[in-house]
Amino acid sequence: MDKQALLTELLDLAGRLDIDVRQVYMTGEGGGLCKLRGRWVLFVDNAAPLPEQLARTAEALAGQDHLEDQYLLPEVREILEQYRNPK
Repeated sequence: MDKQALLTELLDLAGRLDIDVRQVYMTGEGGGLCKLRGRWVLFVDNAAPLPEQLARTAEALAGQDHLEDQYLLPEVREILEQYRNPK
């Protein structure tokens, strides 16, 4: 699976976890998960290179509850495990 498809899968997962996704232009170094007005919001920095967007998104989602309740493609599960259990 290419990186763009993997990022798309992660963003879909965020939506299924009831996380608002906002893809915005930042400085190329931003992005991440935060809570705004009681809701989780995932900011994806469109100015960042694709590998950075992917890493920040996976890192943000890796610690979320209820991942085990979601169907995940093997590639998605693998990247989330990498960020859940960093070496």
